[in-house]
Amino acid sequence: MSKPFYVNYEQPEGLDSDALALLENVSTEPANIRKGTNETTKSIERGEAKLVFIALDVDPPEIVAHLPLLCKDKKIPYLYINSKDELGKACNLGVRTASCSIINEGEVKAKVDNLAVRIKELAGI
Repeated sequence: MSKPFYVNYEQPEGLDSDALALLENVSTEPANIRKGTNETTKSIERGEAKLVFIALDVDPPEIVAHLPLLCKDKKIPYLYINSKDELGKACNLGVRTASCSIINEGEVKAKVDNLAVRIKELAGI
């Protein structure tokens, strides 16, 4: 599968699985995350998002194509997840989701901050 046009940095193997495990931990409290592209976009624009997750299998890709640009503009770290299914499960949803954001890190703030620093280096933010 070729990468969508909005992917603008090379992500190392295993980073997405580490990030999904962290997201599962944070999303046990639903108020900690925003799910779906509209809510994710709002959280970025308002400066609430600490970390943004974007699925790679979104069709049409234009649905999430604005997120990397918006994140870069606001200096918010973002990463890519292989499928909407994986992202929906990590958010503790019964459905798939194209994107989500962490707005409150809760007890794992240090881990989220560490991951954010790694992603900022990769993405050149």
